[in-house]
Amino acid sequence: MAIRTILRYPDKRLRVKAETVTKFDDALKTLVDDMAETMYAAPGVGLAAPQIGVPLRLFVIDIAGEDEPSELKVFINPEFVSKEGELAWEEGCLSFPGIHEEIERAERVVVKAQDVNGKPFTLEATELLSIAVQHEFDHLDGTLMIDRVSLLKKRFIDREMRRAQGSHARA
Repeated sequence: MAIRTILRYPDKRLRVKAETVTKFDDALKTLVDDMAETMYAAPGVGLAAPQIGVPLRLFVIDIAGEDEPSELKVFINPEFVSKEGELAWEEGCLSFPGIHEEIERAERVVVKAQDVNGKPFTLEATELLSIAVQHEFDHLDGTLMIDRVSLLKKRFIDREMRRAQGSHARA
């Protein structure tokens, strides 16, 4: 296992639409292990493959608290079956360190996906898990947290992230 570099906004690779995973092999298992280790080290509750520069439809989530056992969930080629209700939640993102914004999302989602062995599963999620699934799913389509805020907040976040990145940012 290895900790990968998490891409930060405004890196253009965060805008790439991810491709369907077709090979369920040892390389995929290594990628998932690396993603989990990277997410835990950050620390975060979710990480999508595009956030580490791998344009595959894959993300990992673990919403367990620090004093709770790990509940790592792996979502490969996820699709929403349904979305219901509305919920505003203050979100952060590993690609936007230090930024937290209230985002409107569905309160409850049902998602179908595959596990690391290619076995299909369906999951119903509410509250934080629902928010995390929707947030990470957005990354698979190149949609970022900044795309879900007002124009004024978008400009502020963009300016703050570019300032933090300095002249080394990939615009």
